[in-house]
Amino acid sequence: MKGEDRAATTSERAVAGRNLSEPRKLDILARAEPDGLKSLAESLLDDLGAVDVLSSRTGLAMVPREDSVTGTLFHLGEVLIAEAHIRVAGGVEGYGAIVGRDLERAMAMAVIDAAIAADRAPETVFAFLAAEAERQAADDATRLAKVEATRVEMEAF
Repeated sequence: MKGEDRAATTSERAVAGRNLSEPRKLDILARAEPDGLKSLAESLLDDLGAVDVLSSRTGLAMVPREDSVTGTLFHLGEVLIAEAHIRVAGGVEGYGAIVGRDLERAMAMAVIDAAIAADRAPETVFAFLAAEAERQAADDATRLAKVEATRVEMEAF
């Protein structure tokens, strides 16, 4: 029975993962646990065939923010990123960019993105996305609770 329950959960997660928007999928992949992300990408390579690496590099990206008073955009600073851009059979492209310098992780993200774009991603990809979204939401809630604990109420004079 436990195996059936687990299969149902994986199937339900796969449905939830398929229903995510493309930007949300990329956001989840960019914040995914590195080992799980790389392992998943490795499992997709045989089915994707030849992979052409269009670019694989590190660099600095500007971090834009909006002034809360004037609404004007400004650049808060720069952040180090690793990015990868690939092309698989059929001319389908995949892209990955992560904060930091882990080019393997960026490449793994690009492989998964290409598999989704080529409509060759198995259910495990979408189950992974849904599970990662749940994990990230829990991590965010924990972090927010810690930040909220430091909030100081100030009265206006």
